Amino acid sequence: MNPVATVLRALGGGGLPRTYWVLWVGTFVNRLGSFVAPFLALYLTRERGFSIEQTGFIVSLNGLGAVLAAPLGGMLADRVGRRLTLAGGLWLGAGAMLFIGFSETPGRIAAAAFLLGILGDLYRPAVSAAVADVVPPRDRARAYGLLYWVINLGFAIALPLAGLLAGLGYRLLFIADAVTTFLYGCCVWAFVPETRPPEARAAHASHSPLGAVLSPFRDSVYLAFCLPVFALALLFHQSFMSLPVTLTQQGLTPAEYGLVMSVNGVLIVALQPFVVRGVGRVRRSTALAVAGVLTGVGFGLHALPASVPLAMAAVTVWTLGEIVHSPVAPSVVADLAPAELRGSYQGAYHMMWGLASSIAPALGGAMLGHAGATALWAGCFCVGLAAALWHLTIAGARRRRVETLRLERPEMSASLD
Repeated sequence: MNPVATVLRALGGGGLPRTYWVLWVGTFVNRLGSFVAPFLALYLTRERGFSIEQTGFIVSLNGLGAVLAAPLGGMLADRVGRRLTLAGGLWLGAGAMLFIGFSETPGRIAAAAFLLGILGDLYRPAVSAAVADVVPPRDRARAYGLLYWVINLGFAIALPLAGLLAGLGYRLLFIADAVTTFLYGCCVWAFVPETRPPEARAAHASHSPLGAVLSPFRDSVYLAFCLPVFALALLFHQSFMSLPVTLTQQGLTPAEYGLVMSVNGVLIVALQPFVVRGVGRVRRSTALAVAGVLTGVGFGLHALPASVPLAMAAVTVWTLGEIVHSPVAPSVVADLAPAELRGSYQGAYHMMWGLASSIAPALGGAMLGHAGATALWAGCFCVGLAAALWHLTIAGARRRRVETLRLERPEMSASLD
């Protein structure tokens, strides 16, 4: 028996097309070299001697660039094609990575960080759109789930490698990250055909670039779906600032905090392929509601007095919510999007997450400072439950939209909305 086929079946990936697996492997290679993002603040403060204020400003510029990259990358994926947007974005991102690594002055580093945010994330909506192009609707949740899994697997391996490289010199982080990004672009150019449907190319000609970017935000059904997605994204991003502050205030040491947060990565790597199989058997609205409940309950548990076992249990609960949510949401986006605007809709979806990453630290910090930790985590509990209820409430409207699009796109199979 073919060992590769055996592994793919074990992961729940049998039956997915070759182009998908090229993107999957390329994503893994790229994430293996994701060295700069987790170490950028340390590089700026330790290697360059920047102040905390300067570092925060530069990291924020990088985040702003990533927010702008989502709709821009989606529009380009629809207008010039997935293949060119993917390869070109990755190659430009590699160049931006070297630019920031070899910049010396604060002004150049700030400009490079902003460029890296834009160019380094251009490819993401194109990947999501390409998956929607080549994977049948019935398999999309599984495909997006396995892609999310390999992103986390690559990142988990990259973190200790980045620590080793940083010990040899921070500039090596930028060079290695640029090399893996460039290799992903070469992989796309050599092995990924253009996946944009021919009829979508003709239909997209009627949209101006600005009109394509704005189209998802004029779609009431899509916006109704994005509202609870954005709410849950705000919760997930509390884990990067508000959660470590809360746990350390409650007496956990940095080492204990690291142990608690390791549960998130371990569970995603261990459980994602298996959970995806179960998620595919239930209505997507039900899966999204379950994700909302798990996320709200998990973050709500952080309101209780902290101990390592309790904190690990809380992280376990909201990680299960993340595992359930991650494959289903982008598959819904793919089904709600007209074929000629798949990139733009995926770009708007990624933009929700980028905005949440920008807003969540300030929002959580304000809540911690003025209302306290109990109010923050109790509020997260309420937001999670509200998101779950909202997903169930709008399921009918989503189902009617998918049914309408199915009449226009006969290739669509029965929906599990």
